[in-house]
Amino acid sequence: ERAKLEQLSRQLNAANAELRRYETRMFAYERTILALRKENADLSARCDVLHAEVEKLALSILTDPASVKVDPVSSTVDRIEQRLYLVDKANKKLLLAKLLKEPEVESALVFTRTKHGADRVVRELARAARAIHGDKSQNARQQALSDFKSGKSRVLVATDIAARGIDIAGLSHVFNYDLPNEPEAYVHRIGRTGRAGLDGKAISFCCIDEMKELQ
Repeated sequence: ERAKLEQLSRQLNAANAELRRYETRMFAYERTILALRKENADLSARCDVLHAEVEKLALSILTDPASVKVDPVSSTVDRIEQRLYLVDKANKKLLLAKLLKEPEVESALVFTRTKHGADRVVRELARAARAIHGDKSQNARQQALSDFKSGKSRVLVATDIAARGIDIAGLSHVFNYDLPNEPEAYVHRIGRTGRAGLDGKAISFCCIDEMKELQ
């Protein structure tokens, strides 16, 4: 029982730290937008991925803002086959291990919601898998990505933030081990496969706690 309490305490501390970092980023965004508005400056920004929370904040502060989107983020590529598995949370690891054994899975990018979740998945797989997230050093992240691209490791487990900007040629599968909170994040996740005219597969797991994310 003591070990479980200590583990829960570490997870809670990690979650609080992540929340504080998020609040700090949001405060910085708000301060920048307000400063530009005070100076009556024109604010224009180009971003491949604009977080929905930041966009909402900007629209609430700016006067008569205009938003230009080249490609609606809510659309997915037709060449990506999407599958959904309804599975108990405790059985996610078993299902992932089973699916990764299928011959068609040449390479897999697995998304988790948290950094601790990414590390846990790597431990549970007990195979040549690597994890990348914010707690990893830059060298560790680069080495994990290099091992994955070279084929040394076939599975890369990542959080959304850590995976931004990653381009993996010929990625065959994307797994949503944890469903994202926003539709835009889902589209960006599965968009890592099915590129350059190739087919891709996106497989999502959903437990009872995540049913609301499907709506």
